[in-house]
Amino acid sequence: MPTSIPTLLESLSKRLEYLAAQTGRSKAFYLRQMIENGLDDLEDYYLAADVLERGPQRGRKNPPWLAGENRSLLGRLLTPKPPGNS
Repeated sequence: MPTSIPTLLESLSKRLEYLAAQTGRSKAFYLRQMIENGLDDLEDYYLAADVLERGPQRGRKNPPWLAGENRSLLGRLLTPKPPGNS
């Protein structure tokens, strides 16, 4: 059953309020943490996947963490394995 945006936001807001009340930290603290951690994860995945898909482009620098061994390791992690191979 689809969930409406207002219902979803209300549910998330209640969870955030509960977390803040139980830990004594502000809701702003947890929102900042969610955004920073979420953005880190999004950058890690999408920027790396883009570089692996398109290759380096002129005038565009790769993120500093995506060089040498990290690039080949990330390529192996993001490349789907054929069925039947472990």
